[in-house]
Amino acid sequence: MQLVNYAQYVKALGPGILMATAAIGGSHLVASTQAGALFGWPLLWLIIAVNALKYPFFRFGVHYTLATNDNLVEGYKKQGPGFFYGFVALNLIAAVVNTAGVLLLTAALAHYMLGGALGLTALSALILLFCLILLLLGHYRALDSVAKVIMAVLALSTLGALAIALVQSGGAPMAMNAEFQAPDLFSLAALSFIVVMMGWMPAPIEISALNSLWLQAKRRNTTITTNTGLFDFNLGYVITALLAVVFFALGVLIQYGSSSEIALAGVAFAQQLIDMYTQTIGEWSRWLIAAVAFLCMLGTTLTVLDGYARTLFTSAKLMNRRLLPRHLHSWLILQAGAGMAVILFFKSNLKEMLTFAMTLAFLTTPVFAWLNMRLVKQAKINQPTWLKILSWLGMAYLISFSLGFVALQFWPS
Repeated sequence: MQLVNYAQYVKALGPGILMATAAIGGSHLVASTQAGALFGWPLLWLIIAVNALKYPFFRFGVHYTLATNDNLVEGYKKQGPGFFYGFVALNLIAAVVNTAGVLLLTAALAHYMLGGALGLTALSALILLFCLILLLLGHYRALDSVAKVIMAVLALSTLGALAIALVQSGGAPMAMNAEFQAPDLFSLAALSFIVVMMGWMPAPIEISALNSLWLQAKRRNTTITTNTGLFDFNLGYVITALLAVVFFALGVLIQYGSSSEIALAGVAFAQQLIDMYTQTIGEWSRWLIAAVAFLCMLGTTLTVLDGYARTLFTSAKLMNRRLLPRHLHSWLILQAGAGMAVILFFKSNLKEMLTFAMTLAFLTTPVFAWLNMRLVKQAKINQPTWLKILSWLGMAYLISFSLGFVALQFWPS
């Protein structure tokens, strides 16, 4: 009997792993690493806090779908047109900008591996074409299988790199310059970075809607109970939170206090990311790490394309407008085309666009966090007391931080 139960838990794995794959490429490889490199150990508490305090609202989305079999987009529609169309507008912006951002980062890693033989635009187009073919032909089953392999390889290599870095450094930053001055955590520039980081840490709140749609897709072929579904979600979330801390620690140990500028995007970022690993593991691992990092970003690109296309398709169905495409594949192609258009026409401003998207993601988090909590309450889904307490702490944290950030924008300098 026990073996049968274990088999059911293994079969249920998928949506939570996809969520982790979608989260790690954007928030971890970029935001977590940069947080450690720029601010050092004093910011570790914030990485842990934001992962812990956002947990209830992602879990509420999964539990709502498990209990009602409705996805979150359908839940938002039932709450009224204001919430629904607000989600649609924010989700549309996120879908296009995030597609362009993760695609360009994937292309940057490919550019590094190929020694610059092809330009970023051409590589972006080729990677996008590959992802579209994979998703159009295999769709959810192919995505489900690929994500698990990528996540296992990434987790093992990253944990290995951290273990070696800790042994070599004794826990102290290895690149510390004697003239380095620690940045002020309470400056407006630091706060702006922290808000941007928290917008995508561990993932934008709309990822909870993507997760509920992946859960629905998984349920069409697999029997998933509340226990097995929550196990899958918890495993994915724990992996995501753990790797956020690991990437942060690598940023501290290898880059914090360095006199060299921390690259924020593009080919320079790809170079620094791979160098960070090879400095700890050894030069022999350079191409292995480059391949792992590329696979990680490729997995993120696949999940971002698939997940956001599902939310756009579901939203269009619920709006019931004749002029909107009626097929998931159509939305997948439209989203891919829009993301590629952003790369073609706004490539020089993509960093600013990503910053805008991440800031917007954080400022809207309290609204959709509250909405996820409200949906669970209205569906009369029982939650443990500790989770209720954590959710109210999370709401207080998210609202106060958001209001504080907005207020500081108008504070006289």
